[in-house]
Amino acid sequence: MNEIDNLLKKRNKFLGPNLPTFYNSPVHLVKGKDVWVWDKDGKKYLDCYNNVPHVGHCHPKVVEAITKQASTLNTHTRYIHEGILNYIDQLTQTFDHKLTTAIMTCTGSEANDIALRIVQNVTKCKGIISTNHTYHGNTALVSQLSDTNPSSNYLSDFFKRVSAPDSYRMNGSKSIDEYSQNFAKQIEEKIIEFKEEGIGFAGIIICPYFANEGFPDLPKGWLKPAERIIKKYNGMIIADEVQPGFGRLGSNMWSHQTIGLKPDIVTIGKPMANGHPVGAVITNYDIMSEFRNNYRYFNTFGGNPVSCAASLSVLEILKEENLLENAHSIGNYAKNGLKELAKKYDLIGDVRGSGLFFGIELVTNKDHKTPASEITSNIVNDMKDEGILLSKLGINYNTLKIRPPMTFSKQNTDFLLEKLDKVLKKNML
Repeated sequence: MNEIDNLLKKRNKFLGPNLPTFYNSPVHLVKGKDVWVWDKDGKKYLDCYNNVPHVGHCHPKVVEAITKQASTLNTHTRYIHEGILNYIDQLTQTFDHKLTTAIMTCTGSEANDIALRIVQNVTKCKGIISTNHTYHGNTALVSQLSDTNPSSNYLSDFFKRVSAPDSYRMNGSKSIDEYSQNFAKQIEEKIIEFKEEGIGFAGIIICPYFANEGFPDLPKGWLKPAERIIKKYNGMIIADEVQPGFGRLGSNMWSHQTIGLKPDIVTIGKPMANGHPVGAVITNYDIMSEFRNNYRYFNTFGGNPVSCAASLSVLEILKEENLLENAHSIGNYAKNGLKELAKKYDLIGDVRGSGLFFGIELVTNKDHKTPASEITSNIVNDMKDEGILLSKLGINYNTLKIRPPMTFSKQNTDFLLEKLDKVLKKNML
């Protein structure tokens, strides 16, 4: 038995079965720096997937912030400390409407769980709408938001789902306007069902970039009809920015700004502290006050001094190193490179993305837009063998997901495109 097999056996014994490993042949990582990671055998990989090290693996400023605060004080949040106040002050300045208060958590799952509790508490209703191919975390509550991650024995009547957006196929619509109206109509139908069932409508939770749905290429404002419907029925909007937030899209700090949406609540996590486990719920003062006055909530570790120090350092690095501008320019360069590959390979049905969150949808037939799901899996594994770590997602799991650290460069992009060209040629039909 080799070392990997032995580790997999131990994982199964100590952590239980069916833990994901991404690749057919798992990667045993031991070190990371900037956009690179190394395995146990010294093989070097370009990290084109992991958005947790948002400003690069082991960024010296983040390491220093964590080390300095950990060597000074770390405790729970029943004590007063300035770190959390300084961070929330800086964080909320990045929003352009009145989102000024926050609850800090340890994960995005926690943040989304609390956000759902807030909208149910404020509206005094229970009904929550989401898309059928989303992902918002793994608590008992939020795991019910998607058909892809259900707690099958405990599904609640409080959750309903609408069809995930698909800009490539348009779900039969002939125009963006028609598509927008149909999406809004789906939402209204679910709202009416909630009312008829006596549950009432509390709100909707979406990733504004619809990341897990395959990041459809839809224009700014396309959600306006849906937004009007939600507000017509006094519902609240939760924007889950765990994946696309913190400048990932290159155009704005937050993806809801990019698409022209004004959520009542924003949730964040993953990249927030560059790998340190942190999340948060951000809303306005009135909503937060109503929740705090009616619902006892306390988090031992959420907003602890070390987490806040790490989080603040990430905000500072994004600004100091002009990483939003980098995401914009390198993202455009990468998309242009992918479009050139699309001219060579019929396997590429669609190229889309924004900033440093981009990819290609693979099909076996362009006319029929037939998903090449198995080939996509093969390409993900072949790219790993070539020293590139990426993944797949989308409604049919046939879209390559490329989401590197914000420090990704033109040179890194050229290396990615070179290897992808090689692997596509190997897998061409």
